[in-house]
Amino acid sequence: MVAVDCNGADRGPAEVAAGAAIAAMQGARTILFGPAHELRQAVRDAPDGTIEVVDAPVSIAKHADPASAARVHADASIVQAARTVADGRAQALVCAGGTGAALAAGLFNIKRARGIHRPALALPLPVPGREGGHTIILLDVGANARARAEHLEQFAFMGAALAQTVLGVERPRVGLLSSGEEAERGSPLVREVHERLRARVDAAGPGTFELIGNAEGGDLVSGVADVIVTDGLTGNIALKAMEGVSQTLLRAIRDAAMSSTRAKLGGLLLAPALGGLRAQIDPEGQGGAYLLGLRRLGVVPHGGFGRGGFAQAILRAQRGAREDLIGRTHAALEQAGALRKAPVSARAASLPGDDA
Repeated sequence: MVAVDCNGADRGPAEVAAGAAIAAMQGARTILFGPAHELRQAVRDAPDGTIEVVDAPVSIAKHADPASAARVHADASIVQAARTVADGRAQALVCAGGTGAALAAGLFNIKRARGIHRPALALPLPVPGREGGHTIILLDVGANARARAEHLEQFAFMGAALAQTVLGVERPRVGLLSSGEEAERGSPLVREVHERLRARVDAAGPGTFELIGNAEGGDLVSGVADVIVTDGLTGNIALKAMEGVSQTLLRAIRDAAMSSTRAKLGGLLLAPALGGLRAQIDPEGQGGAYLLGLRRLGVVPHGGFGRGGFAQAILRAQRGAREDLIGRTHAALEQAGALRKAPVSARAASLPGDDA
């Protein structure tokens, strides 16, 4: 079961609900939170028993202070959805609205997983090319505008664990997004994280991941890395720049193919190949980013998605919950010694396994 906050999407709650109806045709079961009348209209053709609607018209998706709003508005759709996951009625969360609201509601209700400094948004990015292309995991893409060295260090292990469990990469290649490949390049934060990771990987042995060092912006699409780590502000800017460039190029190709009779004939010949390329780089086809670091899985799609993108987000959350993505990733972090250790006094005072 997947709990879905339908408020906050650019095209309205009904578009998210229509995505849930599409996902239901593929076996997904959801609990939708939003304005009940709109949602029920959108899912009226869904198979019986696949969708439950909870009337939750209050949205904090665009609130300037989502952490405060999540505390105050217990009736908000994202808070109710997160609480449903925390209570065990659903096994994963999908938020179609603001990332800040999803993160705040998740932290207050689902709680951080044991040993996690900060949750992160990790997005698998398909890189088109020969022989099916390549997929990299970029994190953080928006959960943390600022991060400390220990956060980025743990993000590297989180990304590597995700690459192992989702992409099947036995020994992922991990890079730090920077302004140059040399170890001495980049901000003081990047240089510190590089040194810490180098020491940690050397100590952990060859089975963890391969640290390739710094990665430049072009390496996001070069295939030299399986995981690229950065803070949420930089990652979000990089992601949106990539999406903007890819969409602009596709529009330019389409316009060029329609510019003359000869171009239209050539466009007809290229149409199958271009259609495959569009499918490869379409962000909606990926379903959104994994919200890692909570005790249950979250998936955060782009608010501008259409129903097809929201359907993919729900299916991604369902698969991740069924395959115990959170448990497997956490186990990989523990095996690598990458979990935060609570102070002795805090361990003595807290319940077993609770350091949220």
